[in-house]
Order: sequence, then C-alpha cells, then structure tokens
Amino acid sequence: MEILKVIFASLFSSAILFFIAKLIGHKQVAQLEFFDYITGITIGSIAAELATTLDDPWWKPTIAMIVFGLVTVVLSIVTRKFPKSRKFVNGTPTIVMNDGKLYRDNMKKAKLELSEFLLLCRQAGYFNLNDIQTAVFEYNGMLSILPVSKKRPLNPEDMKLTTKSEHIGTEIIMDGRVMGDNLKRKGLNDEWLQKEIKNQGYKSAKEIFLGICYDENNLTLFPVKN
Repeated sequence: MEILKVIFASLFSSAILFFIAKLIGHKQVAQLEFFDYITGITIGSIAAELATTLDDPWWKPTIAMIVFGLVTVVLSIVTRKFPKSRKFVNGTPTIVMNDGKLYRDNMKKAKLELSEFLLLCRQAGYFNLNDIQTAVFEYNGMLSILPVSKKRPLNPEDMKLTTKSEHIGTEIIMDGRVMGDNLKRKGLNDEWLQKEIKNQGYKSAKEIFLGICYDENNLTLFPVKN
C-alpha cells in the first residue's frame, strides 16, 4: 500500500510541475524540453532528500525517482510515435514579428516581454529591428530570426557561382593518437600522414593535439600547447 502511495504521489506531483512549467513559459526552460526540465528539477530534489533524510526509509525516494524516470521515458516514446502530442507536451513555435509588425498577443501567449525580445534580438546580432523579416520564438526558449533579404549574407548562389560540395572534417589525430579507422575511411594510410606531418614542421603525431582532414585531403594540424 505504501508503494502505491509513493507512485501516485510521484505521478500527481509530475503533473502539477508540468502545469506550473507551462504557466511559466518557454523562457524558463532555456533549451530543455518541458518534461526534461521538470524531471531534472524533481529527481535532483528527491536525490537530495534521499541523501540528507537518513531516518526515513530509503526505498520511498528511490521509487519516486524511478517513477519520474519511467514517466519521462514513456512520454518521449509517445511524442516520438505520435508527433501531434508534441504540441501539447512541448508547445509550438510562435511568430512574434513578421514583415515589420510585432504581434503583441503572440508575445503574451509565449510569456515573452518586450524587453526580453529585444535582448534576444541583440544576442542574435540584430540591434536594428528593421533588419528582421520574421522572428519566431521557439518552444525551447530560443529566438529564430530570418533577416530581410537585403541584410542577409551574400552567398555564391546570389553571384551565380558554381561551388563544390563540402563535407564534415574527419578527425585523424586526437591528443597525439592516430585514429586508424578514420584514416582508412578517408582512403589514406600512415605513410601519407607522416609525410603531411613533416611537411607542416612536426616530427610525429605525438606533437599534435588535434588533426582534422577536410575535403581534397587537406590536413589541418593543431599542435599541443602546454
């Protein structure tokens, strides 16, 4: 019976915390999803109680932490299986500015004050609101900004230039160690690597903190600095 009480109390408190987090708004979450935010706070609090309240049975807070963990796992499975449920659990992005107009009602809905909006714009590098075409307040508390066309960075397509595809660099040396599998994946060998190391003024891979191979086998080396 005691175990059922603990389980019920954990489920009830998780629902209450979820409701409170919804009322507070996205800005308090700061890149965490709602239930991750709730679970982190709650499990941390329960763990602290478990460590400090030595007189009470240890199994009660342990069960509570397990319940909260299981609720989070189940909820993540549900939101993955049923994408529409994410709107209820995490919320939806909110357009707070578009085409030179600020949407006051949407800001209120997102619990976003005007001063906070201006702060987020400045943090994104936009000190002049006239440079912003659309601003979207994401469910994780971040502000996504689409600049007006004349303020966006110039790209090769604008200049009608043809460019080659680029790929993510491959770590060849990490903390003085040669990553053999990565070297083979690039179609290279140790002989090529040693030659590149010497050509750049180093004696061996032990002198290299990080070595990354980019397109066309361009090797960039970062030496060890004490």
